[in-house]
Amino acid sequence: MKQHAMIRAALVATLVTALTQGVTARAQDLTDVNEIVKRANHAAYYQGKDGKAVVKMTIRDAQGRERQRELTILRLNTDDRDEGQKFYVYLHAPADVRGTVFMVHKHIGRDDDRWLYLPGLDVVRRIAASDERTSFVGSHFFYEDVSGRGLDEDDHELVETTANFYVVKNTPKDPRQVEFDSYKVYVHKGTFLPVKIEYEKGGKVYRTAQALEVQEIQGYQTVTRAKMEDINIGGETVMEYTTVTYEVGLPDNIFTERFLRNAPREYLR
Repeated sequence: MKQHAMIRAALVATLVTALTQGVTARAQDLTDVNEIVKRANHAAYYQGKDGKAVVKMTIRDAQGRERQRELTILRLNTDDRDEGQKFYVYLHAPADVRGTVFMVHKHIGRDDDRWLYLPGLDVVRRIAASDERTSFVGSHFFYEDVSGRGLDEDDHELVETTANFYVVKNTPKDPRQVEFDSYKVYVHKGTFLPVKIEYEKGGKVYRTAQALEVQEIQGYQTVTRAKMEDINIGGETVMEYTTVTYEVGLPDNIFTERFLRNAPREYLR
């Protein structure tokens, strides 16, 4: 346990050092919480016109047992207002989930459209809004974590400003749709990347997302290693982005139901 604690401390120290170097001198900190949230959302989900990431996922349960997932995430912005967006997630391994596809069409002001293709059953399922906060392919991440939560779904409050971070508390407008009471996001001032998210219920943090590594890729500050921990079920999931590419030139037509069964192989290599 001591060794794990030392490794975790070293990772956090490395991340904080890297991010602190990115903070530039500012005449004045931002005070408009909506502007902070807007910039953080852009940094987390909308950098570049499109993007591709090859991801290795390690799922560790409460007993320390591990499972692996390998997947490719394709992302296309459909406007320049950080509103319309499409995601295509293809699972390569292990063999029992190979060919599984998760696809999202994000919308502002109404529920996103989400599909899941299960090759073993050769069936396409629509994911209801009520299922967005359920496990993504057996991991500690939720479907909503992969593609993002709508900004208009929460009320935002700037609760603290530190030397390097804006701390924003987010409270759901419709608490019946989620399992948390609120969540805090630690937004790095220099990059506007959300580097830590704490979900609270009954005054206690029960679920935490953390950025463990950030790299500059094609001029964009990018989270390349992230972790989700859940106290209620125990264990954690680490996502390592082994390859990230922006401005790929993805065509819009691959984000359609036709390509759920017939994956666009040339963009998944």
